[in-house]
Amino acid sequence: MTASLSIPPVPTRRPALDGVPPPSPIEFHPMPSPAELRERLPLSERAAATVQAGRRVLRDILDRSDPRLFVVVGPCSIHDPAAGLEYARRLRRLADELGDTLFLVMRAYFEKPRTTVGWKGLINDPDMDDSCRIADGMALARRFLLDVNELGLPVATEALDPVSPQYLGELVSWTAIGARTTESQVHREMSSGLASPVGFKNGTDGSVETAVNAILSASGPHAFLGIGRDGRAAVVRTRGNRHCHLVLRGGGGRPNYDTVSVALAEKALEKAHLPRSIVVDCAHANSWKQHALQPMVLADVVGQLCHGNRAIRGVMIESFLEPGNQPIPADLSQLRYGCSVTDPCVGWETTEAMLREARARLRKALAF
Repeated sequence: MTASLSIPPVPTRRPALDGVPPPSPIEFHPMPSPAELRERLPLSERAAATVQAGRRVLRDILDRSDPRLFVVVGPCSIHDPAAGLEYARRLRRLADELGDTLFLVMRAYFEKPRTTVGWKGLINDPDMDDSCRIADGMALARRFLLDVNELGLPVATEALDPVSPQYLGELVSWTAIGARTTESQVHREMSSGLASPVGFKNGTDGSVETAVNAILSASGPHAFLGIGRDGRAAVVRTRGNRHCHLVLRGGGGRPNYDTVSVALAEKALEKAHLPRSIVVDCAHANSWKQHALQPMVLADVVGQLCHGNRAIRGVMIESFLEPGNQPIPADLSQLRYGCSVTDPCVGWETTEAMLREARARLRKALAF
């Protein structure tokens, strides 16, 4: 005789486990739709022209029709839009000075991935007090991107949350996918539909395999679940992004910007039948997160270019008005102006010196 299957009723409340009360109910706080935020903070003609020109130049650099080196440079994260905009104005002037050899793109990161806990960035927590006023943070981020683009300076950011590009994507000229998300299918699919070139970082263990696979995936078409401009769930269909490339950031306890590591990365791309387009991140594991070592990394990369390497198309530098970093104090009035609250950065004077020296050396090496 077959025993009948007894299915217990579904409890209406989650029971306490060992005396621990169940978690609070999930809360939903409405966000303005992407269309509503775009209407409130519209794309100006000046900003639109900067974005389009930035994307075009970056594609040309990746396609080898523009011999310049592109440089993604700026704060590890934007926490103070006023200080960030002061940095942007300085960088705009430097971009004019060095533009015959270097194409400068400002790093403006608003979302910070966390291995465990910590401040998640301007979008998630603009008041830096765990209040997580995300709608306010998204508006601040869009306003900042508009202001920088209206200076005539293109912008780069990291795409962490797959919803954010609907709010901000039209203002971004270059996009990074971080080491922790390069292996994510969601981020590969998202990248396949972005209008900007996308750099995939190697894994935190230093391996380039996951990034190579990500480039292959994002270069093809995808269909996936997302949101439309009206904020409603939608099926997103993409054509694929052919300007995805590899970013070497070190990992696994060692850097990977050296000549041998770059050559091995080139071979991995070639084996996958991908363009040998590489960006070197001068920060993170390549400098052991010691900001004072970033000039050494850049000097080594410039040396490789001077000796004929043409796979390296760009570099990344973490830089702010003041060198180093600082913890977030309980009293935010104690924050040092222009100093990072996440990873340490080189200061402005060092940034100018690094880039001017790079330009002086590369003018003789690159074909103009």
